[in-house]
Amino acid sequence: MSRRNLFWILAIASLSFLGLAVSYSAPTREKDHDYELVRLLVDVLHEVRQNYVVEVSPERERQLVEDMINGGLERLDPHSMYINPPEYKNFSRQSEGKFGGIGVQVGYDRANPTRLGVISPMVGTPAYEAGVQAGDLILKIDGKETESMRMNEAIDLIQGKPGTKVMLTLQREGQKETRDVEIERTIIKVPSVLGDVRKADDPRQWEWFLDKKNEIAYIRITSFTATTTTELRELLTQLERDGVRGLVLDLRNNPGGLLKAAVEISDFFLAEGVIVSTKGRNHRDEVYRARPDNCMLSTPGQEVPIAILVNRYSASASEIFAAALQDHGRAVVIGERTYGKGSVQNIVLMENDTSALKLTTASYWRPSGKNIHRYPNPADFAAAKIDPDEWGVRPNKDFEVKVTDEERLQYVGYRYDRDVIRAKPKSEEKGKKPFDDRVLNKALECLRGKIAARPMAPRGA
Repeated sequence: MSRRNLFWILAIASLSFLGLAVSYSAPTREKDHDYELVRLLVDVLHEVRQNYVVEVSPERERQLVEDMINGGLERLDPHSMYINPPEYKNFSRQSEGKFGGIGVQVGYDRANPTRLGVISPMVGTPAYEAGVQAGDLILKIDGKETESMRMNEAIDLIQGKPGTKVMLTLQREGQKETRDVEIERTIIKVPSVLGDVRKADDPRQWEWFLDKKNEIAYIRITSFTATTTTELRELLTQLERDGVRGLVLDLRNNPGGLLKAAVEISDFFLAEGVIVSTKGRNHRDEVYRARPDNCMLSTPGQEVPIAILVNRYSASASEIFAAALQDHGRAVVIGERTYGKGSVQNIVLMENDTSALKLTTASYWRPSGKNIHRYPNPADFAAAKIDPDEWGVRPNKDFEVKVTDEERLQYVGYRYDRDVIRAKPKSEEKGKKPFDDRVLNKALECLRGKIAARPMAPRGA
């Protein structure tokens, strides 16, 4: 047997994670389509291993295969992908909404993109209690230099088993001195339901009412995680007690998340009817309906008016929620047309549940019967037999707000300043013109008009 054939046979076994069922039969193997595809991949790997200009390490071979897989999946659509073991760890943590860590949001330093820094500590976490501040550079993690360190590696080093400790070497923004801070890990719950600005006297709490005179509350949902439903239910219960009369739900820059969370949250505001449907080629069609027993802020004749804020980066579960409330006339959608990510991805676990294939298997359909998804290829709309201009969620008539690129950047900075824990938000510094949030202002104007048009309901003793 030749080395090439031996390599091929061994490689077939090692490539089981591709999920291809390769049946071996000598007389028919040349006609087996799956067999031919796998053989092509194996032949490429063989040539790289034997003849590439420099020796390729096993790690680089692995990366090559992963890149081949993802490069091919990108040809199908931008949402199908292979998730390797390190990325799958982080993916699982984000979906669950909790993990073992110290409570910091980590990002690259704007002035020096090779440096890691603290975007913000999370209030009430070990990092917050240890005095870690927004803008602190992370020079070392447990003595390991972070210069040019990949984000996933840094997160893996910082996170860990609750009760264990991690040492960060930090440099405060604008200072030369460094300091070592030892922080004990704990279970970190990442909130997805936030307010407008943190209270000045207690940054653990949010200001929920934007307009106290008209009792208009503001809620920002940053993603749809496993904890979002519980977070929102508790807050809505509190707002009901506080006498809320109008509600702004901000979904701008919300990338989506779990379908289950989107359905459950839609159910809070709808007493009946379809929330969303899913349809696919080999996917069982499903229809999700509202249940009257879950409804909140929706007493017949006294429904609290709702304005939903969206932009071009509101996607997936955000669009499901916005479309459901818009189609049922329960909310006014304000802002920009949404992203148009109306496809369903199934997570197929691989390699002993250490990695996963994220594969598009179905599409979302609004209660109105329209498709949410924006196909990358116009021909795909014809293949799906849908109108190419149906995608996404459009703002209600007269409620579209065209936002400039400059405004979009200003909004990100404005939101960041109100979220970050500091003595005084930069947006409130003397001499700086405050950001004019035209989308939010339009929502407040709309809700004030609705509140003024109805008599105030009597309150119970």
